[in-house]
Amino acid sequence: MKRTIVLIIALLFPAILSAKTVVIVSIVPQKYFLEKIAGDLADVTVMVPPGASPTSYEPKPSQMKKIAKAKLYFSIGVPFEKAWLPRFAAQNRKMRVVDTTAGIAKRPMQSHRHEHEHGSSGDEVHTHSLDPHVWLSPPLVKILAKNIAEALVKSDPVHAAEYRKNLQLFEREIDDLDRRLKSMLKPCRGMAMMVFHPSWGYFAREYGLKQIPIEAEGKEPKSRELVELVREAKEEGVRALFVQPQFSRRAAEAVASSIGAKIVIADPLAAEWAQNLLEVAKRVCEASR
Repeated sequence: MKRTIVLIIALLFPAILSAKTVVIVSIVPQKYFLEKIAGDLADVTVMVPPGASPTSYEPKPSQMKKIAKAKLYFSIGVPFEKAWLPRFAAQNRKMRVVDTTAGIAKRPMQSHRHEHEHGSSGDEVHTHSLDPHVWLSPPLVKILAKNIAEALVKSDPVHAAEYRKNLQLFEREIDDLDRRLKSMLKPCRGMAMMVFHPSWGYFAREYGLKQIPIEAEGKEPKSRELVELVREAKEEGVRALFVQPQFSRRAAEAVASSIGAKIVIADPLAAEWAQNLLEVAKRVCEASR
């Protein structure tokens, strides 16, 4: 009898060790972080697929089925989570929702409004909403990564040593990326980075750039605001206007045409997170020459 029990345990133990933790993330860059930390130990599903906007996305029935099987949901603060996280939690009450941004002081979303409309001497104003794009700052990603690793260790303690080792390796990669970006962008410090949607605030702050957004609170600028944006762009010597694939280009193209700037794609939701930041830094520097 004892021999039979031992045999059963011996047969089942490898299956237990090889079982993947089913996790859900909101956006594609988070999958990159999970794969760095969990490797093959996690089965990762992304809610907002490439090309979709995390502002208004609605999950498909197939994704809701995945929610029912998930052990962890890693949130990051993108807008669609506000409406859907409560529904996800109701769908699977055993699923733990992990706020990966815990410990990060978020900055207000930056917007641009004409000075006469607001009666101020500056063009840049801040709204009450907070900027969720923390994953575009490598130092902040170290905080995200630590929160992810801690949640995985708690959920799957059998593989704790592996998660912690992978976290250390990933932190070194992040530090190396940060050094490379600082070196690349050092000659461009103080440069204005005109963007359609204000996604790059943390990136700009980290590397000494000035973000000038066209969109404000999800709305395209009015005619008089476009005039002000064009004026500022000319004063700052803007040669490129950075847009992301998830938003309309109409207003961006109008400004670019007025100032003789080119449209440059800068996707904050790209899958290859590290390489994407290096590519954006390269385009920023090219635009400053």
